[in-house]
Amino acid sequence: MLIQKLANCPEFTAGDGSLLRELLHPDKQAIAQRYSLAHATVPPGMACTPHALKTSEVYYILSGTGVMHIDEEVQAVEPGDAIYIPPHAHQFIHNQSREPLVFLCLVDPAWRQEDEIIYAPESAP
Repeated sequence: MLIQKLANCPEFTAGDGSLLRELLHPDKQAIAQRYSLAHATVPPGMACTPHALKTSEVYYILSGTGVMHIDEEVQAVEPGDAIYIPPHAHQFIHNQSREPLVFLCLVDPAWRQEDEIIYAPESAP
């Protein structure tokens, strides 16, 4: 049995600027799964840097509110929302609230740095 405690996962700044804690990743634990699972936080008033993944991704909003941008679509998000992000979609999330925006990120197949493209804000499609 593997139980991963969030408090035991080191926090780091991801390439898109969000604060991440990797909960499950098949490259880091002896687990037979394709996906990775991370806990993300975007501070109040901040936005992730626009980026795209070669893989699919799902965000599940735990707390806070924000605005999700996927390609040309823009939608408000709140706790309880699950957001599907297709492979190669240009995406970012903006926390427009006064509290941290906290969500889970599920990436399938598991996140790898070489599968992510980070765009400079002025060059985002």
